[in-house]
Amino acid sequence: MLSAILVNGLVLSGIYGMLALGFALTYGVARILNLAHTAFYMAAAYGLFFFLGRMGFAPAALLASLLVLLIALAAYKLLLEPLREHEATVLIVTIALALLLQEAVLLLFGAHFRSVPALLPGFVEVFGVRVAQQALLALLFAGVVLLLAWALLKGTRLGLGIRAAAQDQEAAELVGISLSRAGNWAVGLGAFLAALAGLAVAPMATLEPHMWNAPLLVVLAAVVLGGLGSLPGALLGAVVLAFAEVTVVNLVPGGAFLRTAVALLILVLVLVFRPEGLFGTAFAEER
Repeated sequence: MLSAILVNGLVLSGIYGMLALGFALTYGVARILNLAHTAFYMAAAYGLFFFLGRMGFAPAALLASLLVLLIALAAYKLLLEPLREHEATVLIVTIALALLLQEAVLLLFGAHFRSVPALLPGFVEVFGVRVAQQALLALLFAGVVLLLAWALLKGTRLGLGIRAAAQDQEAAELVGISLSRAGNWAVGLGAFLAALAGLAVAPMATLEPHMWNAPLLVVLAAVVLGGLGSLPGALLGAVVLAFAEVTVVNLVPGGAFLRTAVALLILVLVLVFRPEGLFGTAFAEER
């Protein structure tokens, strides 16, 4: 059972890590709590399903992720950037955007469950646990994506500008960093990471128009646990929640029905006892 928790927790950590890092980037730089973030993840999964009927896996995945990227950037420039200073309005607009994407999926694909064929069918044994080869491929894919994203943020001029804008926007402006450009890049990268998470999970999950709801709670809990705006904190929060979810599923009778409740409970406890999170500073500075 411990082996099952370890292996499945690592796989889920990769998916949640991509989602949480993208969400934290969008909030940290653009200062937008994008509640449509996991709707982009859903849109990418359905985009892959749609394009796979017409072309191979690689071009279908590329087109699906580019489509999500265009939707996210268009929504940011037309709807969200003009309203950045009105936080409550931004929340309402992002919820409306998520529901609009959900209704678009319902209109185009119906409410029927859909599935994407596995790129690597079959199972292997890892530490005595029978694991789908597709899950291991998803773990490898998520690891590569997160390493590349971290290399971009740590080792490039663009990444330096994004991290500077996330840490202190006034100081970033003083040294010549364009907050508007940094916001565009952060929103684009965040949406692209959500799309890649959707591509990774599509062959392992059942696609349905409400599949974005549960991951949204997990992502919110992860970024609050790590500290709003903290990129390492978002990744750590994603890992903690992934292992908490897998542990509950494996150890608690009927745990599969409680996994979302675990994320919600952690979110509430963090807000009550440590609202700034593990690595956050905003609330601490206000005090």
